[in-house]
Amino acid sequence: MILAIATVTRPAPKRKKEITHEHIVEVAARAIRRSGYDGVGVAALMKEAGLTHGGFYAHFPSREALLVEAADHAGAEAVELFEKIAASAPRDLALTSMVRAYLSREHLEGVETGCPVSALGSEMPRQAPAVRRAATRRIKEMIDLIARQLPDWGQPGAHEQALVTAATMVGTMVLARAVDDRKLSDAFLDAAMKKFAPEDK
Repeated sequence: MILAIATVTRPAPKRKKEITHEHIVEVAARAIRRSGYDGVGVAALMKEAGLTHGGFYAHFPSREALLVEAADHAGAEAVELFEKIAASAPRDLALTSMVRAYLSREHLEGVETGCPVSALGSEMPRQAPAVRRAATRRIKEMIDLIARQLPDWGQPGAHEQALVTAATMVGTMVLARAVDDRKLSDAFLDAAMKKFAPEDK
């Protein structure tokens, strides 16, 4: 009797160029959240990545192409983080946990690793269509993630509630970061928290 031996196909290891490309995108994703789209120059970015300016065009045809990937990567990071937060909480507390994490002081101060929408939302209308498209796709994913945590998920009202929740979270964070008054900043966060994630839940 001949025994068939199953072979496991392992993914090919990443080449150095792919690793370098991903590193540049990761650095750019942090940089755009920290300094804005217009605050990211190719030379400074490559220096921050520990690479030479001349190597940029071996990875990207243009600065815009990099911004598209950076916007997509930043959005993907945010969605992945909040998926983990939701998954680690009891089903009935998943959305509350997401809201509390989003409206936390830690998120407010961690701009370059936080939600790109609250960091860059006001700049989006002036970006190239491809950059906006990448960001929009991730925003839709976040809204869908919020909707899936609602008790009436799948019902017509769930999507609308998810839109309101997402808009409130983002708008609150934008305002809390905009003011130079710590008490007012905290008041924005606390008010939204009481509305969407009260302590008794």
